Amino acid sequence: MSDSLDRPGTAFTAGAYADSGTCEDRHGQRGKYTAAGVGYARAEWSLCDAEAKGPNAGTGYTISDESGARAFAKAELGSVSATAGPVKATVGLAADTGIGVGPSGVEAKVLGTGVKLGRTVGFSVLGSGFEFKLW
Repeated sequence: MSDSLDRPGTAFTAGAYADSGTCEDRHGQRGKYTAAGVGYARAEWSLCDAEAKGPNAGTGYTISDESGARAFAKAELGSVSATAGPVKATVGLAADTGIGVGPSGVEAKVLGTGVKLGRTVGFSVLGSGFEFKLW
């Protein structure tokens, strides 16, 4: 979170999109993904960001020493979310299904309803939910 304090303001939008590939981030997280949807907008500034998505679907998995392993399938009618520091709230309708396990915690979702316990604690019901990063 502290590396986001001086993050400049940016915004991004997309109409129809489709993508697939491999990913690797600065924390050593590696994986593969597919995603397709219609309508996406994101804005971020300092510790805050906001996001809106239209109908979308995707699949993927990630593996890293820090966060463990995660596999998921996602189908979403639409959502809006906002993050302020360690708190994130999402309102939407989704059927995300997947599981994640690792040193940073565990998470499980079936048809958009699930729980996340560990460094981040959260819950969701049919795609709407709340998360709080503890550290």
